[in-house]
Amino acid sequence: MRKKTVSKAPKTVKGVSMNGLNVRQANAMKNHSKHHTSKHLKMMVSAMKKGKTFSESHKLAQKKVGR
Repeated sequence: MRKKTVSKAPKTVKGVSMNGLNVRQANAMKNHSKHHTSKHLKMMVSAMKKGKTFSESHKLAQKKVGR
């Protein structure tokens, strides 16, 4: 019988703290960080902590700070 692996959320991505995000959001941010700047990620994290979804916070960050 195989043990179920528990994926751990990264604590920081590009120097941006992922505290306050759930595991799924933090893992999505890690993959997302390959294509975007830390400024973009920081804005997304703050929007998600306020209740925005990943897509909503991404669109907001794209408008305000770009990539």
